[in-house]
Parts: sequence; C-alpha cells; structure tokens
Amino acid sequence: MPDKYNILKKNSLSVTEGRKQILNLFLESEGALAHADIEKKTDAAFDRVTVYRTLQTFVEKGIIHQIPTTDNSIMYALCRHECEEGHHHDNHVHFVCSSCGKTICLDEVTVPSVQLPKGFKPQHAAMVVSGLCAECRNN
Repeated sequence: MPDKYNILKKNSLSVTEGRKQILNLFLESEGALAHADIEKKTDAAFDRVTVYRTLQTFVEKGIIHQIPTTDNSIMYALCRHECEEGHHHDNHVHFVCSSCGKTICLDEVTVPSVQLPKGFKPQHAAMVVSGLCAECRNN
C-alpha cells in the first residue's frame, strides 16, 4: 500500500503531525470540509492559525481546492485530478445538499464553458448546484 503521506513529500512539504491529521481528514471525508469542521476534528494542539496556514499551503500546492458557498464562506475539498502548485484543474460542479448541508464534488460533471465578451480572459470558473443529495432524497 502506498504511503498516503507521499502527497506531502511530492509537494516538498515537511510531514508534520498537523499536516498529517488535516490530510487524513480530507482523505477520509466524502465531501468538502469547512475550516470550523477541521478545527473540531483535529486535536486541541492545533490552533486556528495553524489550521488556516495548513489549508492555505494545501491550496497553493494543489492538494485541496476551495469551494465558494452562498454565505460567502469557503469549503475545502481534496483535489482529485492532477492539480499542482499554481495550477488547479478542478473544473467540476459542486453540489450542496439543502437538507443535510453536505458539499460534494461532482468530478464527472464539468462546468459549462461561458462565452465572454471580446477582451475578457477567464481564469477560473466555479459552479455550485443546490438541492437534495441522494441520501436525503430517499429519506
């Protein structure tokens, strides 16, 4: 079984206890996580600033990506594609369940291309769809 911390080594990051714990949360999560979720699930040894800096480092290195929310907060999810430092390739739709609140990356559903006026150059597109996830819809 490959070392799950190779993702840190591959990105030239020190394998610290904080990074290992936060990476584990993403590897074990089925959906996106908020900063507050991560704080609650990591041990008390990691303060808010440590969690924030780790998340920012992971975003910069292409390990996780940010998902905008309707309340202007940010969720984070593990990059599933070949993202790298400075180049995210997570051009997929995100789904937010209006019942349970879970945010899920829909890797197989790409963000449709948008025709911009002449002279405009897109750098990033994000699409969030809300509704009921399969689990909530069946309950």
